[in-house]
Amino acid sequence: MNVKTETNSKSIISLIFGILSILIPLVGLILGILGIVTSRNATREIAVTNENGKGLAVAGLTCSIIGIGLQVIMIVSYIVCLRKSGISRE
Repeated sequence: MNVKTETNSKSIISLIFGILSILIPLVGLILGILGIVTSRNATREIAVTNENGKGLAVAGLTCSIIGIGLQVIMIVSYIVCLRKSGISRE
């Protein structure tokens, strides 16, 4: 019987990236992408090494997806506001 002893460090990093992608404007888009990549790598490692941290990896993936969605909405709304205010490069 294998005993899970350690938490996968990539799963913790993916959760941090995911939370920061929600909180930090514009840079959050990049952090969200990094969070998704790190979360997928952590999930693969956890399956092989039987470490703890699958829940953290899933939470990091979820937060990263939400963060990317919020960042895209923010960027699109910013562009729309600039177009409506007449501050475009025409």
